[in-house]
Amino acid sequence: MRVVLADDHPVVRAGLRHILDSGDTIEVVAEAEDGRTLLRRVQALSPDVVVMDVSMPELNGIEATRAIRRQFPTTRVLVLSVHGAEAVVLDAVAAGAAGYLLKETATEELQRAVSAVARGEGYFSPGVAGLLVNRLNERARQRPLLSAREREVVQLISEGERLGQIAAKLFVSIATVKSHRANAMRKLSIRTTADLIRYAIRGGLSPL
Repeated sequence: MRVVLADDHPVVRAGLRHILDSGDTIEVVAEAEDGRTLLRRVQALSPDVVVMDVSMPELNGIEATRAIRRQFPTTRVLVLSVHGAEAVVLDAVAAGAAGYLLKETATEELQRAVSAVARGEGYFSPGVAGLLVNRLNERARQRPLLSAREREVVQLISEGERLGQIAAKLFVSIATVKSHRANAMRKLSIRTTADLIRYAIRGGLSPL
């Protein structure tokens, strides 16, 4: 099973690689430090499984998962995160993640989780499995509070990008960026940029 690791902390990636490479059936073929680099790695290598964090620079794990499932449907995604909050877990699953593993259990479960996901199964830490049973069906029928592009703009704002830089990165106009920002703030009942940044950090959209 060919795996790509994505986490913005080199020490974490090294630890995950050590765990996965210790077996005979899994090969880590590449690493990525941010969401956009990850997409390039997946495009170039077509791995069986991506193991990624939620909080990553440039493109968070939820939107990276959505892009991978849309563009590279044969690659399965296992989210590995410290975030066990209901909103984060359900957003990841709705985006197409086949598994969600909390980092606190990664040492014991990571190889089993990757193998299960590669076989086309789901794999979830006990701490999130019950939550999914009770909440997933109800939440899956609802539209996300923010659109994918609104979430992307909020993340880039929280990472200190200016509106012009965001517009250039997303290949849209500054007016469009302003519109996405305004729509996000309206939906979240947020009035200031500082509050928008706090939302991004609490929700795991920003690695800060």
